[in-house]
Amino acid sequence: MAIQADDEEILSKFRDEKTRNEAFNLLLKKYQQKIYWHVRRMVIDHDDADDITQDVFVKIWKNLPGFRNDAQLYTWMYRIATNECITFLNKKKQKNNVSLDDVDYELADTLSGSDQFSGDRIQMKLQQAILTLPDKQRLVFNMKYFDDMKYEDMSEVLGTSVGALKASYHLAVKKIESFILSND
Repeated sequence: MAIQADDEEILSKFRDEKTRNEAFNLLLKKYQQKIYWHVRRMVIDHDDADDITQDVFVKIWKNLPGFRNDAQLYTWMYRIATNECITFLNKKKQKNNVSLDDVDYELADTLSGSDQFSGDRIQMKLQQAILTLPDKQRLVFNMKYFDDMKYEDMSEVLGTSVGALKASYHLAVKKIESFILSND
C-alpha cells in the first residue's frame, strides 16, 4: 500500500503550477472516501452523495489557492462538504415544498432500499434513528460517531463552541437510544 502524502506536501505541490494536478490527485486519494461517506451519511442516496462529493472537490480545486493554513486542510474540506450537504437538503425541501420530516421519511425509504446500508437489523435501526435528528444534530453525531472527529475539529468545521457540540452530541445519543428502544 502506498504511503499517503501529508497535507503540507500536497499544499506545497498545489502551489506550484507544474505539480498542481499531481497534488490534487494526492488530495483525492487521501480524502475522497472520507468526504464521500461524510456526505453519504447526510443525504443517504449514493447518486446524490456522488454528485455532491464531485461538487465539493470542484469547490476545493477552485478555492485551494486561497487556503490560508489557518485551519487544518481536512477540517476546511469538511466545512465545504458540510455546507454542500445542508444546501442540498434545504434545496430538496424547497423543491419538493415539503417539511424536513418528509425529506427524512424519503431518506429513510432510500435507506431501506439501499444495498450499501444493508447491515443487520441493529445497523438499520441506528441509521433510521439518525434520520430522525435535525440536520445539525445529525451532522454532529455523524462526525463524532462515524468519523471519530475531535470536538475541537468539529468546532472548526461547524463554527460552534465545543460545549455546544458536546451537548448536541449527548442529546443526539439520547434521542437515538429512545428511538431504538421505542421501535423494537
